[in-house]
Amino acid sequence: MTMSGLFEGDPGMAAKAMELKRELQKLVKAIVDEDDVNVGAIDRAQQMLCALKELKVKQSLSSSKVHPHHHDTISEKIPEEFNCPLSKELMRDPVIVASGQEMILQGCKNHGIELPEPVQYSDEDVLTEADREHFLSLLRKMSSTLSAQKEAAKELRQLTKKMPSIRALFGESVDAIPQLLSPIAQSRSRNSVHPDLQEDLITTLLNLSIHDNNKKLVVETPIVLPLLMDALRLGTIETRSNAAATLFTLSAVDSNKVLIGKSDALKPLINLLDEGHPLAIKDVASAIFNLCLIHENKSRAVRDGAVRVIMKKIMNGMHVGELLSILAMLSTNQKAIEEMGELGAVPCLLRIIRETSCPRNKENCIAILYTICYSDPSKWKEMRVEDSTYGTISRLAQNGTSRAKRKASGILDRLNRAVNLPHTA
Repeated sequence: MTMSGLFEGDPGMAAKAMELKRELQKLVKAIVDEDDVNVGAIDRAQQMLCALKELKVKQSLSSSKVHPHHHDTISEKIPEEFNCPLSKELMRDPVIVASGQEMILQGCKNHGIELPEPVQYSDEDVLTEADREHFLSLLRKMSSTLSAQKEAAKELRQLTKKMPSIRALFGESVDAIPQLLSPIAQSRSRNSVHPDLQEDLITTLLNLSIHDNNKKLVVETPIVLPLLMDALRLGTIETRSNAAATLFTLSAVDSNKVLIGKSDALKPLINLLDEGHPLAIKDVASAIFNLCLIHENKSRAVRDGAVRVIMKKIMNGMHVGELLSILAMLSTNQKAIEEMGELGAVPCLLRIIRETSCPRNKENCIAILYTICYSDPSKWKEMRVEDSTYGTISRLAQNGTSRAKRKASGILDRLNRAVNLPHTA
């Protein structure tokens, strides 16, 4: 998950922390209550913890008047395991850890998050009747002149950024979201969307989508998904990034994942990932990751070219941690496995295991290789040569995380049994 687009600008540290804690509380409850380990929920909860950690660091830096992007100061405060050893950046999309459940509970304890009591907003953010009337007057301006629309859109963007209560107002009327988006809905047919107006309105949609009670309403409002698709394809880079972040935050709800997938959102997200713009790439990866937590969206992502785009980025050393987590999730799809084999995934993944010091990246690589090994005997020889030359898989079977050990041992077992079979690769 990325927080760069999710809370555009700085809507206030306390409000951000509240949002994160509420989400984390739900995820941990889901993890603890289920008999089986919910890997998707564990990943998401780890992402929340990283985001909370980053928020705490920003808060500390802000209060001590240190520039928030000063590398030395940040590196002192963030635990090494939160940084990707390839990019040296804070991992906003941490990948699967077998002991994730214990790690999350310990992390909650360390961050002073009490579970399972729900986290509430403070009572300071209370709307007056005048606030409500002002909100309605801003929406009315959306059917006025272009200059009035632009002025109202800028103000709504600021208000929804700073005030959870204004976000909540959008849920009180079925007309509020269509009213908000009416300027870009009308200009859509004329192909004359004003870029600044589009950016402000899409970002306002992002801000109001953060509010839990709005998520279903937003996606089920018919004009929303087509306008988000437009924004992903044609907006300024900030608009495109914030459209991706909007899809990410909306996809927290499972029924929304289904509707977003059916709207063909994965294709423009994958195209934007392919472009690789640094401002957008993390929000895009987070949206794709979240959407692919459900089976039918994995098939759509593979159909829309996700494997080729992700493999290309990984081979170029870009956002390896985040993209490996998506690739590992897609590896349950047979077509994805076939494409990975054709695109040279085996040597690439083995090289990453050899060269990275990040246990999570090693674990995701070996999990993908395990699936390839069990579905494509033509790759056995490559794996056997790799292990006899470098001991890559054997070492991981000895020293990896518990899940990595299990997968590596499974591969070795399969390769050893295959030696005794006739006509093996």
